[in-house]
Amino acid sequence: MWGDFLAKYFGTNGIRGKLDEMTPEFACRMAAAFGIWSGRGKILVGRDTRTSGQMLSNAVCAGLISAGCEVLELGVVPAPTVELMVHKLGADGAITITASHNPPEWNALKFVDSKCIAVSPERGEGIEKIFEKATGTVEWNKIRGKTAYYGAIGEHVSTILANVDAERIRRRKLKIVLDCGNGTAGLIAPRLFRQLGCRVLTLNAQPDGFFPGRNSEPTRENIRDLIESVKATGADMGIAWDGDADRVIFIDEKGGYIIGDKSFALSAKLAMQRNRRTGKRSNTIVTTVATTDLLKDIAREFAGEVVYTKVGGPYIAEKVAELNSVSGGEEAGGVIWPDVHIGKDGILTAARIAEAVCDTPLSRLIASLPRYFNAKTKIMCGEREKLELVERMKREEGRAGKATLIDGIRVDYKDGWCIMRASGTENLVRIFAEAKSAKKAGALAAKWKKKVEGWMRNKKASK
Repeated sequence: MWGDFLAKYFGTNGIRGKLDEMTPEFACRMAAAFGIWSGRGKILVGRDTRTSGQMLSNAVCAGLISAGCEVLELGVVPAPTVELMVHKLGADGAITITASHNPPEWNALKFVDSKCIAVSPERGEGIEKIFEKATGTVEWNKIRGKTAYYGAIGEHVSTILANVDAERIRRRKLKIVLDCGNGTAGLIAPRLFRQLGCRVLTLNAQPDGFFPGRNSEPTRENIRDLIESVKATGADMGIAWDGDADRVIFIDEKGGYIIGDKSFALSAKLAMQRNRRTGKRSNTIVTTVATTDLLKDIAREFAGEVVYTKVGGPYIAEKVAELNSVSGGEEAGGVIWPDVHIGKDGILTAARIAEAVCDTPLSRLIASLPRYFNAKTKIMCGEREKLELVERMKREEGRAGKATLIDGIRVDYKDGWCIMRASGTENLVRIFAEAKSAKKAGALAAKWKKKVEGWMRNKKASK
């Protein structure tokens, strides 16, 4: 029973599923396994606003206590707040109960180790092995209990204020519209930006696990109200987060939607500029194989390099820590600022981009970056079929250009690139393409999609 669930849902960042599988019993046992794996020490527990969060948090805390851990319960907090507090409180790890951008009926367990690095699927195998042994509860005299710790958001705000030019932002008095998506951003973002002297307007700032204001994922379609609000109020920018605030999306002062690729590229450039002044870190940017070539252009500008990983926050964090990198991030809008901590932090990213906007409008900051165009699509398929399709694409396109096989297949052509990879959480394959023109990017993605759909039709016809 449990083995099938793990195989299906242990994806790129933790274990996620709907409540028919992500049950309190499962959460309790998995938390106990993590507690043992992490050394039975001090473990932090936080959760997002989902309706199942309190139930699963109780189960997670019980599992950790049964394994002999000391538990600090942070309550409803952003995922980056949990990761930051691992370092500040000297914890041995953390579990965040959040399904991030997924719909409200989903939930997940995300694991972070003592170095604030999210646990990858490969390292998670060690937790799974302990889980399968079904180890019992520690003796009564080794139970250490649970303590509520509700100051984490305040400490996150203080940390960000200390790591931006707060006075510069206060002098500028930016007008900002914040779309918190009924998630954990509503507990921190309005507070932070008001302390930064901004004129703040909010949308969906009331935490609500049903996500009544909009879908948790801040896509262009889902944040149309934010776009219209920025244009109607003459705001300097709009900002939107997913459910646990590790990812962030921006709207410029003209109402333009800025894709995650570009906001990450701008963040990496800002991080490189900081590093040029201090020279404290190796001159590398870490990102996934599905991220824009903008990063290559920025790295060259600062005599640095781009290092690629598999898709997933844990892989990026591991490599950032290994290389002591300047910046890390992904195309979906998640950015790591290693000078502060090793977790994707959508709140810190928003503050640092707001700092940059004090001098230059956001539309001009984005326009100053080299221009690329993206095309994205996905194809639904079976769990085994998605892996078979990726392998076939490796054989078909692997010689057509420079092939990178870190995660799925990415082929760099003379005038663009295309990647296909199997989703780590859903039964589908994703195809991304990028080129110097929208027409070329669309053509690359369409070509690969047509191939895949042709293979699928032929397979069905042969049965």
